[in-house]
Amino acid sequence: MSKLALPALLLVAMVALASATTYTTTVTTTAIDDEANQQSQQCRRQLQGRQFRSCQRYLSQGGSPYGGGDDEVLEMSTGNQQSEESLRECCQQLRNVDERCRCEAIRHAVRQQQQEGGSYQEGQSQQVYQRARDLPRRCHMRPQQCQFRVILV
Repeated sequence: MSKLALPALLLVAMVALASATTYTTTVTTTAIDDEANQQSQQCRRQLQGRQFRSCQRYLSQGGSPYGGGDDEVLEMSTGNQQSEESLRECCQQLRNVDERCRCEAIRHAVRQQQQEGGSYQEGQSQQVYQRARDLPRRCHMRPQQCQFRVILV
């Protein structure tokens, strides 16, 4: 009978250990989700009612990150100046936002632009999101890059 008691005792101990580990994991995951949700709500409150017009302008100025496309040199130079001006103003707007909320602010600017301007032309959406992703780096601020899930329709 003692031969059966030892394996049974070991089995009970392993089950108890496994259930204790599962409980700890569940509690930790819930705490992380609550913290992320709370930060997201704080960002939404901070961004509520704000307009990021300069950022929208910068993001919509197609082609290269410096504006312009295959146009003549004079037009490209003008596009460059407009893009740099929009970038400078956008960076200033983003500096007025808490660092943890900057990517959300950029996402907010993209959404505003989409709502006001309708849908993008073919290929333009990827360019806008690439510019949006690199915007913090161009502004010399943290985070250096934002990650976005791009859904192309």
